[in-house]
Amino acid sequence: MASALSMKDEGGQYNGRITSIILFSCLMAATGGFIFGYDLGISGGVTSMTPFLREFFPDVYRRMKEDKKISNYCKFDSQLLTLFTSSLYIAGLIASFFASPVTRAFGRKMSILVGGVAFLAGSALGGAALNLYMLIFGRVLLGVGLGFANQSVPLYISEMALPQHRGKMNIGFELGVGIGILIANITNYATQKIRGGWGWRISLAMPAVPAVILTLFALALPETPNNLIHNCKNHQKAKMVLQNVRGITDVEAEFNDLIRASTVSEVINHPFKNIMKRKNRPQLVMAVAIPFFQQVTGINVIAFYAPILFRTIGEGESASLMSAVVIPLVSTTFIIISMLTVDRIGRKALFMIGGTLMFLSQIVVGGIMAALLGDHGGLAKLYVYLVLVFICIYVAGFALSWGPLGWLVPSEIYPLEIRSVGQSITVAVGFLLCFIVGQTFLAMLCQFKSGTFFFFAGWLAAMTAFVHFLLPETKNVPIEQMEKVWRQHWFWKRIVGEVDEE
Repeated sequence: MASALSMKDEGGQYNGRITSIILFSCLMAATGGFIFGYDLGISGGVTSMTPFLREFFPDVYRRMKEDKKISNYCKFDSQLLTLFTSSLYIAGLIASFFASPVTRAFGRKMSILVGGVAFLAGSALGGAALNLYMLIFGRVLLGVGLGFANQSVPLYISEMALPQHRGKMNIGFELGVGIGILIANITNYATQKIRGGWGWRISLAMPAVPAVILTLFALALPETPNNLIHNCKNHQKAKMVLQNVRGITDVEAEFNDLIRASTVSEVINHPFKNIMKRKNRPQLVMAVAIPFFQQVTGINVIAFYAPILFRTIGEGESASLMSAVVIPLVSTTFIIISMLTVDRIGRKALFMIGGTLMFLSQIVVGGIMAALLGDHGGLAKLYVYLVLVFICIYVAGFALSWGPLGWLVPSEIYPLEIRSVGQSITVAVGFLLCFIVGQTFLAMLCQFKSGTFFFFAGWLAAMTAFVHFLLPETKNVPIEQMEKVWRQHWFWKRIVGEVDEE
């Protein structure tokens, strides 16, 4: 056990230690993130495997192998192929709206459990797929799992964590995403070498392992004290859970804040209507803007299609998959750096550093491809490795900032009465943009060519300015006192400042 840690601020003193429940909660967050990351990373590698393309997407395989006149940028442009990737995210989008009332009425644990079961079913169907219908239906079930898990896991962690550790604990989710992408690409690199061409089945069935772990965590861990107070009205049980979670008996200050937040939320019968009110305008803007900007960084282009991208610029199948292993290694390393620094230097500083790195990298990669990659032929090996270096710098910037903070900041800014619906909006917007980017990137690459990278660079400039001017710092602020940061912000206080604090 770690030594006692406390936090002081106007609202009182929160005491507590890092207990075994907290550590297992972090592991659950990482497991939920792992499944998300694995599903992000696996599709791009699988769709670059020749046996998989030959079995399910023969038109794409024929163009890749036989059509020598087709542009480098258009070899993989197939709406059916991108539907395989992006069906996951449209299913997650729809599921996230069902997850909100489930999470609010039955608790965070129930949503996590539903997510785990859906992951298991989707993995089984994908690994056993005999036709395109089974393949895509398996992806849809995985999407349902993501809709529930991504809505509930970050909320669970934010409600369990002490304010001064909430950042690093919540980033455990994004660390899981990074490790998931890494394992997905290593799995693809290994399975594409299996004789007989069935290695892709292993790749698609692998999420069953972390799905079992996530389900067991959901059964074993307690419900959050916030939810016990709000739903069960059992204050004694909630206090006992809070004492167990914190590892101490003196939890009065935090417990009283939870009861106050629950009392306010009890009068809210229509959370979707409530989040539209003027007093919640900043949270609504962030619920939409942060996941929107997270997706238009272009990161899922790298996660989905890194193997295809490197085959486009001239690398062979094995080399392109190997390149896609290096990228998540870099990502995982910098997520850990973000985890260690987020509660010290704050959210905004990491957003600014990461945004700058990503912007410069997209400009350089776009410039190299515009100058040197035509419709036919490939890049010289030196320039292929140069593109890889700058993509790694770009990924490092994302792993420091928009990757982990895109999940952390939304999960910590909502008051209890709109927390579930706010997180559902965040998840839904993220999945919608995942779907749009996943469904359109290969067509964009075909039509815009190298201009695709300049397109994302423009969005990176816009989002960095947005964070600088409109996002307040939230480090070390108790989650039930977060409304104060909006009242003190130069812009948002004009909108919420006149609302009576009580």
